[in-house]
Amino acid sequence: MKYAIIYSSKTGNTELLANVIKETMQGECIALGKPNLSIEDAELYFVGSWVDKGSYDKEIIEFLKTLKNKKIFLFGTAGFQSSKPYYDRILNNVKQAIDDSNTIVDEYMCQGKMPIAVKQKYEAMDLTTAKFDVAGFIDNFNQALTHPDHKDLSQLETMINNMKENQE
Repeated sequence: MKYAIIYSSKTGNTELLANVIKETMQGECIALGKPNLSIEDAELYFVGSWVDKGSYDKEIIEFLKTLKNKKIFLFGTAGFQSSKPYYDRILNNVKQAIDDSNTIVDEYMCQGKMPIAVKQKYEAMDLTTAKFDVAGFIDNFNQALTHPDHKDLSQLETMINNMKENQE
């Protein structure tokens, strides 16, 4: 099976997922990395990104808009929080950019570590005037430091293997 892994990774988290996909898949990987509009003969597109304001990176969204009649596996990392409802909101936002002629074969999101500047921004806030739970955000930042972890990567590998079995 010819497949392409197209992704954007700001901190290396999503790149780590892309590498697990490549290691787990069998067949011919015809592209690995940033979007390239000349990739038209893949049978399956793995498309992933870090999260930017509740959706994928703009470059990835623009790439997704170009796909027609393709099979797509969405993947990504989000530092803000680790919850299925949050991931579902992100993926639903991403799906708005995907043409109805495409088929989403599966999707995977997990938490990813964030740059230290994010924590420093939280720590610099005035706790008496903050409009959100700054201490909770700092706690989330600290919990995210180990992600994607072995469990996250193992879950993705299992999903890929299950998908391959269902495609055969």
